[in-house]
This record gives sequence, C-alpha cells and structure tokens, in this order.
Amino acid sequence: MKLLQSTVLLFISLLFLGCTNMQGNQESKQIGIETKKEATTDVKPEHLTYETFLQKVWNFEKHPREWSYEGKEPCVVDFYADWCGPCKRVAPIMDEMAKKYSGKVNFYKINVDDEKKLATVFRIQSIPAVLFIPVKGKPMMQVGLLPHDTYVKIIDQQLLKINIPKK
Repeated sequence: MKLLQSTVLLFISLLFLGCTNMQGNQESKQIGIETKKEATTDVKPEHLTYETFLQKVWNFEKHPREWSYEGKEPCVVDFYADWCGPCKRVAPIMDEMAKKYSGKVNFYKINVDDEKKLATVFRIQSIPAVLFIPVKGKPMMQVGLLPHDTYVKIIDQQLLKINIPKK
C-alpha cells in the first residue's frame, strides 16, 4: 500500500513539474526572441581566445616576424583581468566606444588570466593594456587607465585619421 501511495505521489510530482517546465520553456522561448532583438542593438566588445585572435587580429604563427593585421576595419584590443580595479573602470568606456564606433572600429577583449599565451606574446606586464590597431601600419599599446577623451582622441586620430581641430 505504501509503495502504491509513493508511486502515485511521485507520478503527481513529476506531472506537476513537467507542466511547470513546459510553461517555463514557453516563456523562455518568448524571452529568447526578445533577447535576440535586443542583442542586435546592444553592441559590446567581442571576447577573443587564442584561436580567434589569430583569425581576426594577427596570425603570428603564420607571420612571426612581421605584423600583418587580419581585419578589414581598425580595432581596439583591451587586455584585462576580472580582478583588476582599473580594468573594471575601462570596461564601460570600451562598451560605450563599441557602440559609438560600431561599423567603423572593432572592439575586442582578452582576459590575460585565460589567455596567458597572448599576454606573453604582447609582453603584458601591467593591465589594463589597450592595443590600438590601424588597418595599415603598426599597432600602438597604451598601458594603464586613461581618461575617456584620450581613448576617443587616439581612435579618431590614429585609427580613423580624423583631424580634430585644436581648441
């Protein structure tokens, strides 16, 4: 008798949970659609791995002695770590810049704790370190937290070659 009661109770519990999950899945699908719409308008820097860096920025395995940028648009690469206070202050600046320069400049992030090989290749000893890469020419590294306007000035003048009149 107890076995029958336990079985019935288990069956009812599973039925209840199954219905709840089906309803939850329906809600997830609706939320997922909305999230996809939002994602297309919410531009953020792309996180790179060792492999994606080789594809999108510089394949130093293929061209170890010469700089050969792989991208079609200039880019900014933010070397950071999750525990780094100044890096946390640079992150919203990079997010804003990614939106502002969307379609003109690509923005990437590299976590130096996860991608130690890349940090070694670029001799990253202090973070944040931001690499500015024009389509043609040599990249430029800036180490430390810089003011917002400095990032804008470097992007405009060095990457996009916009002449900004002096005030």
